[in-house]
Amino acid sequence: MDERVPTTIGELGEFALIERLTARLPQGPAVRLGPGDDAAVIAAPDGRVVATSDLLVEGRHFRRDWSGPYEIGRKAAAQNLADVAAMGARPTALLLGLAAPPETEVAWVLRLADGLREECAPAGASVAGGDVVRAPQITLAVTALGDLAGGPPLTRAGARPGDVVAVRGRLGFAAAGLRLLAEGRDGPAELLDAHRRPRPPYEAGPQARELGATALVDVSDGLVQDLGHIAVASGTRIELDGDALPVPPVLGPAGLHHVLTGGDDHAFAGTFPPDVRLPGTWTVIGRVAEAAPGTGDVVVDGRPYTAGGWDHFRS
Repeated sequence: MDERVPTTIGELGEFALIERLTARLPQGPAVRLGPGDDAAVIAAPDGRVVATSDLLVEGRHFRRDWSGPYEIGRKAAAQNLADVAAMGARPTALLLGLAAPPETEVAWVLRLADGLREECAPAGASVAGGDVVRAPQITLAVTALGDLAGGPPLTRAGARPGDVVAVRGRLGFAAAGLRLLAEGRDGPAELLDAHRRPRPPYEAGPQARELGATALVDVSDGLVQDLGHIAVASGTRIELDGDALPVPPVLGPAGLHHVLTGGDDHAFAGTFPPDVRLPGTWTVIGRVAEAAPGTGDVVVDGRPYTAGGWDHFRS
């Protein structure tokens, strides 16, 4: 009698699952020692390592009836790789912690790994290791590492009065897609896909540093909210021009709101000296002004915009 082929991770077991996962995850040149030992070894020629981490919890950050495992994997990688790029660094590696119920299908987990791998590839990173554990619901813990290649990190604290504010990447698409899914609608597909799989322009981080950016942030929680982090850290006021904001018709009547408050597209927003000639991939949307000592805020057409932005403990 033929043995039954394991279809769930509970039937397959921890170590067999790890073997199947690592077989799908080729290693790039920055990974000197990949999965299979007690820890990975990642090259750090700069002498410094950029590091960031995120948690994605089923039902809170993704729904399996809205997104497939491949899309969830790409999204999990993208939001971490974008944070590395926002520091002006190039991503080198990801580490994945996966918690899942034993009845989770093996095929689901392998497609998740495919998504992680294929999102890492264009950014130049590899999935270099991690851990798997049993849990009542699927949770992903992702750590991303990056290399500054000898340059200074781009922080939130460098904006100066007189700088221009510019963005690169889509704004509002993922937020509009999320609203459509919540309403049970099946289009426009462009917006639904944007929620399921962001497309950060990873090269924008190192490019911004080369262009002389004074501050940069990954727009993960909303444009106004994330630019507010720059304003507070820099002790400046950021003044946005509503007419300059990219609000394509596909975003619908709430387009401006989605652009100002939606974050899951992982665009990049930065401040640049006023004499810098920005390429056409960047859109100037405002300016940096002086603020009262010890303060920092963001205004849109001269007024505060307080509706929206993501907060895990309030949203």
